[in-house]
Amino acid sequence: MASPRKTPAKRTTSRASSSSSPKSATKRDSVPALDLTTGPLPTSAPTLDAEEQLLEIAAPEITHALRNMSEIRHFFRTNRRPVFFVGASAFNLLGLDRWVRGFSYIAYYDSWQGTHPRVFSPVDKPYVDFQSGEEINNWLLSNHEVRAHIARLTPYGERPQIAMVFFDEQTEAICEELGFELILPPARLREHLDSKMVTTRIAESVGVASVPNFITTVDTWDEVVAQAEKEGLGTDLVIQTAYGDSGKTTFFVGDAAGFEKIADDVCGVEIKVMKRINNRPIAVEAVLTRHGTIVGPFMTEITGHAALTPYRGGWSGNEMFPDVLDAQARHSATQLVRRLGDRLGEEGYRGFFEVDVLLDTDTGEVYLGELNPRISGASAITNVTAGAYADVPLFVFHLLEFAGVDFTIDVDEVNERWEELAAADVWSHMVIKHTVDSVEHIDIAPPTGRYVYDLQGRLVFSQGDLDWHLLHSESEAFYLRIYGPGDYRWKGADLGVLVTKGRLQTSAGELTIRGKHLIDSVRAMYAATPLPPAAVVEVAELAGSQG
Repeated sequence: MASPRKTPAKRTTSRASSSSSPKSATKRDSVPALDLTTGPLPTSAPTLDAEEQLLEIAAPEITHALRNMSEIRHFFRTNRRPVFFVGASAFNLLGLDRWVRGFSYIAYYDSWQGTHPRVFSPVDKPYVDFQSGEEINNWLLSNHEVRAHIARLTPYGERPQIAMVFFDEQTEAICEELGFELILPPARLREHLDSKMVTTRIAESVGVASVPNFITTVDTWDEVVAQAEKEGLGTDLVIQTAYGDSGKTTFFVGDAAGFEKIADDVCGVEIKVMKRINNRPIAVEAVLTRHGTIVGPFMTEITGHAALTPYRGGWSGNEMFPDVLDAQARHSATQLVRRLGDRLGEEGYRGFFEVDVLLDTDTGEVYLGELNPRISGASAITNVTAGAYADVPLFVFHLLEFAGVDFTIDVDEVNERWEELAAADVWSHMVIKHTVDSVEHIDIAPPTGRYVYDLQGRLVFSQGDLDWHLLHSESEAFYLRIYGPGDYRWKGADLGVLVTKGRLQTSAGELTIRGKHLIDSVRAMYAATPLPPAAVVEVAELAGSQG
C-alpha cells in the first residue's frame, strides 16, 4: 500500500496503493486448505444473504434517470450487482461497503485474519516473486479461490464489476475472458496520461498553468542553462522525467556537478525543466462524470519523515484540516481541477483521478503539479469527509458513472457545497514502514482495529473493528496491519497504516509530538527476530530488490 508516491501503470509502488509493497518479501510455503470445522477461526463460505436473494427474485426496475442525491443513495443501497475492489490490501476504499450494497474486497494480505465479513483472501498462497502491483492483482483475479468467491456472490444474470489501483492490458484480458467488467478507463489511456509531459500539454490547452517551465531534450548542463535563461527561469531548477515516482524521478539541480549526478536519468530523453519555487504540495481526488468533474477535499501530504520511511521525499500519508487552503486558494484549485478533468474527457477518460497542486507560498498562485489517473491512497480520508456523509463518498460517483443507469446531477451545486464543507473536517493517515536496513522474522504484531490511550497516555488496543469510519476524536486511532506474525519485514516494507482524527504535522511540516508518539507506540508493539546472514541472503533473493 504501497508507496513511494506516483508511478505509471507499470511501476511497482505508489501512493495510490499505500498499503502494499509490490513484492512479497514473505517467504511462505503453500498453505494447506483450511478445515472450516476444526480450525481456530471457523468461518462459512460467503454467499448471497436473504435480502439479496429476495432482490434477485424481484429486482426493482428503474424507469427514469436518477434525479437527486436521495435517489442515488437509494440506488446503491439496493444495488444487487457485486463490485469487488482487488488489491494487495483493502486499504484504499475500505468502508465504502457502508454505502454500497454488494461492495466487497479481495486482498492478498488479510489484515483481519478472516474476521472481516466483506474481505476475502485466498487460503492457498504459495510464494510468488511479484514484481509489481499489477502482478499481484492479475494473480488474484486468476486464482481459483477468488474466481469461486466471485461466482458465489454474483446473482444469476449479473456481471461482476472489478475496481483496483494497478492494472495493465493483461488485467483487461483476464477480465474479458472471465466475464468481469473492469470499471476503469483503458490501461493504454491511463499510461499515456501518466506522462508528466502529456499532462502538462493537456493542461496548458485549457489554461491550467504549471510552474513556469519548458519541455526539452538535452545532453549537457550548458544546454539546460541556455534554455532556462532564455525562459527567465534562472538556474535553480527542478527537472522531471516523464514517468515515475516524484520522490525518485524529480531532481533539484543548481549547477553542473548536480546535473552530472543525474545525467544518466535525464540526458537524451524528454524532460520537464521548472523554476524552483517555495511551495506547499496539496493533494485532491476528483471524478469525471458525464455531467462534469466533481472535486473532493484538499489535503496536504506527509512526506520524507525518517520516522516513517527510509526514502528521502517518500510519501507517507495525508492530512486534511480546515485551513489547508484559504477560501480563495481553495476555489482557484477547485476550478483548476475541474478544467483539467473536463479536458481529460476529450481524451476518452472518465471516472476517478488524483491531482497534485502546488501552492506558491510566496505569491499565493496555484499551479498544477501532477496527474495520477487512478484511485489513490488519499481516498482513505476522502471517503469519510462531511461531504461524503452529506451526499455520498466521492468514489460512489465513479461507480455511478459505470453503473449503466441514466442520472442527472448539478455538478456546480455539488462542488459549491463540497467547497463549503471542506473546512469541517480534520483527518490524517500515515503509512508506517520498516526503516532499518535489516531483514527480520515478525513474531508479534499489533492486530488491526481501534486503539485508544489509557490513563498513563499509552496507546493500547481497544477492540477489533472493520474500518476507521467510527473514530470521533484524537483520543483514538485505527491501525490496519499489513504484515503479521510469520511474515518478514525488510527496509521499506509497509508494516501498516494508521488513521486518526487530528493533525500529525506542525505548520512547519514537522511531525507533531502526538504523531511521534503514535509511530513509536505502533513500532513498540512489534517483536521480531533478526535473520542470520545466510537466511537474509535467501529471503533477499526471494523478495528481490526493493530499491
